[in-house]
Amino acid sequence: MADAKVIPFDDDRSRGGARGPARRRSGGRRQAEPTPEVTALPGQQEQPAQEPAAAKSGRTTPESGRTTPESGPAEEDRSGPEDERQGPRSGLERRVAGGLAFLRRRLTGDYDVDEFGYDRELTEQVLMSLLRPVSEKYFRVEVKGIENIPADGGALIVANHSGTLPLDGLMLQVAVHDKHPAERHLRLLAADLVFMLPVVNELARKAGHTLACAEDAQRLLESGELVGVMPEGFKGIGKPFSERYKLQRFGRGGFVSTALRARTPIVPCSIVGAEEIYPMIGNAKTVARVLGLPYFPITPTFPWLGPLGGVPLPTKWTIQFGEPIPTDGYPPEAAEDPMLMFNLTDQVREQIQHTLYKLLVQRRSVFF
Repeated sequence: MADAKVIPFDDDRSRGGARGPARRRSGGRRQAEPTPEVTALPGQQEQPAQEPAAAKSGRTTPESGRTTPESGPAEEDRSGPEDERQGPRSGLERRVAGGLAFLRRRLTGDYDVDEFGYDRELTEQVLMSLLRPVSEKYFRVEVKGIENIPADGGALIVANHSGTLPLDGLMLQVAVHDKHPAERHLRLLAADLVFMLPVVNELARKAGHTLACAEDAQRLLESGELVGVMPEGFKGIGKPFSERYKLQRFGRGGFVSTALRARTPIVPCSIVGAEEIYPMIGNAKTVARVLGLPYFPITPTFPWLGPLGGVPLPTKWTIQFGEPIPTDGYPPEAAEDPMLMFNLTDQVREQIQHTLYKLLVQRRSVFF
C-alpha cells in the first residue's frame, strides 16, 4: 500500500486546492470545463476519469448556476474570510466594553485616587487621549534626551516656562509619559491661581498636579514620583514677546533645597516653540488688576478676534532633557546652605539657557 500524503491543516495550498479549477461565465451561468478523456496505455487497464476537485468540494445546481459546498476543506475555506471580517468587530467590541466599564466605575465611584487627588485611570484614558493629538499633530513635539530621566525612583525635572498660557506644562507631561520607556507620569507643581479656578482646579488634581510648596514636592519625591517644576512662574509665562527665550529669575532656589532633602537628581529641561504660540505684544494691567490676574495678555489675535484669538499658533516644538545633576552626594545639612543652593540653582539655569540657544540655532523655522 502506498504511503499516504499528509497535508497539514494550516497549509495554504490545501485551501487553494479545495477551490478547484476556475470557471468561466457563459450567459450568466457557471459551466464546468469539459472533463478530459483518459486513454489507457498498452498493457494497462483503462482508468475512469477523475472527478475535478471542485466537484468534490461542491455541486453546481443547474437552476442557479451556484456551487453548493458540501463538507471537508471547503467549509474551512469558507469560514476563514468570515473570521477575518469579525476581527475588527471584535476589537471594536472590546473597546466599547472597556469604555462602558470605565463609565460604570465613574458613576459608581469604584476607582482609586491618591492623597493628592491623582486619578491615574482618568489621566491615562481621557486626559492623555485628549492632549496626545495636540502634541503629536498640532505642535509636532520632538523629544530629545528622554534617556536622562531615570526609569524609576524620584527625580525633579526643572524646565523653562513660557507661552502666555501654561500649555508647555501639559505638553511636557505628555512627552514624558509617551516617550519614556517606563511611561512615567509627571506630577507638576502649579501656582495657587490654578487651584482657585473652579473647573481647572479639579482637572489639575485629577491629572496629578499639586500646589507648588516644598512639603508636597518633598513627599512626592520621597515616594518615588517624577516631579516637574517651572521656577520662572508668572514672570516667565507672562513676559513680553521681545524677551522670548530669555530666562527670568529662578526664585530663591527652593526647588534645589527640596531635591537635596529628598536626595533625588535634578533633570534640566529646555522647551523651544512655546514662546510663539501667543506672541504677547502688550499687557492690560488695569484689566488684570480688576480680574485678579497676574497679567492680561494682548496678542495679534486676542482680544481682537474674540474666542478665535485663543487658538494657539501651530508652532514646531522641541523638548530636550539634559543630563541629571545628582544630589545624593551632599550631606543632609546641605539643604540649609544658601551658598550651595545658589550655586546649584545657577548651574541648572545656565544649562537650560545654553540648551535653549543651541536649539534655536538648530531650528530651521518657527513652524517647521
